[in-house]
Amino acid sequence: MKRIVFALTVFMLSCMGTLAQPYSGNPILMGYHADPEVMYSHLTDRYYIYSTTDGTPGWGGWYFTCFSSADLVHWKYEGINLNLPRDTKWASGNAWAPAIEEKMVDGKYRYFFYYSGETGHGKAIGVAVADTPTGPFKDLGHPIVDKRPEGQRHGQQIDVDVFTDPDTGKSYLYWGNGYMAGAELNDDMTSINEATVTLMTPRGGTLEDYAYREAPYVFKRNGTYYFLWSVDDTGAANYHVAYGTSTSPLGPIKVADEPVILIQDPENEIYGTAHNSVLQIPGRDEWYFVYHRINKNYIDKSKAPGIHREVCIDKMEFNADGTIRRTRPTAHGVKAIR
Repeated sequence: MKRIVFALTVFMLSCMGTLAQPYSGNPILMGYHADPEVMYSHLTDRYYIYSTTDGTPGWGGWYFTCFSSADLVHWKYEGINLNLPRDTKWASGNAWAPAIEEKMVDGKYRYFFYYSGETGHGKAIGVAVADTPTGPFKDLGHPIVDKRPEGQRHGQQIDVDVFTDPDTGKSYLYWGNGYMAGAELNDDMTSINEATVTLMTPRGGTLEDYAYREAPYVFKRNGTYYFLWSVDDTGAANYHVAYGTSTSPLGPIKVADEPVILIQDPENEIYGTAHNSVLQIPGRDEWYFVYHRINKNYIDKSKAPGIHREVCIDKMEFNADGTIRRTRPTAHGVKAIR
């Protein structure tokens, strides 16, 4: 009888613990961070976030930091994973908007960390490689994208994204402020196939809906390629996320009928919700938005809202027809995943 009572007690406590799963709260990282890139690592069975280190005037940060979590709620600071003046030969600063990909190479996982930096004559995109998600990362030694696509006369080579097609294993690079470009990555993951560079900027729209500014992000679900991007300026309360779809990883992109899927909630003092990445829980049709917002105490233009940003997480959900539902940004964030 005592054993039965003990077993029932353990079961009840277990259920209570499950029901009482904590929420992450938003923001999820301490301090000012922006442009978050989220990744699940099969090597460590943990989730990682890499970000622009914020709070420096003129977006002048010069290093990237890494955080990890087992449950999306409790985040551990893993340190600086790349310091541009120290670890590269070509970039002095403006360490912005990273992207990372875990890929099996010669029987082991390798990590390709893409980022933008200042060359002294404009922004360019580089890549550094490591054997673990936290590094140490070794820079290639030179940029892999340092010019606009042919026919594009304005915009910066920043806001990089990397996507590997789960059905083909082929990887692609996307980038661009003022334009969106994409290209196949070569098998080395450290160079692009120049013959495949495609200018794929979504056309039209306004600052109220889907006018493209920056921060492309690509993922695939049920055979459809989803393209997300940010609208307006990163220091604007209206900074938000729009999307379109395609049947090809290099477009063309069809803008969604209801393109805005993440935008400010002034009534709850949530502003500037954009520059996102997307996380799918492995093996599940369960998706999350990881994005930054402007700290509400710095929303006034005189207080430099564009460099006082913080990283948040909320659920992403789909309609039965595959369209993305608009996500409501929250203060509570998400529950711990099991």
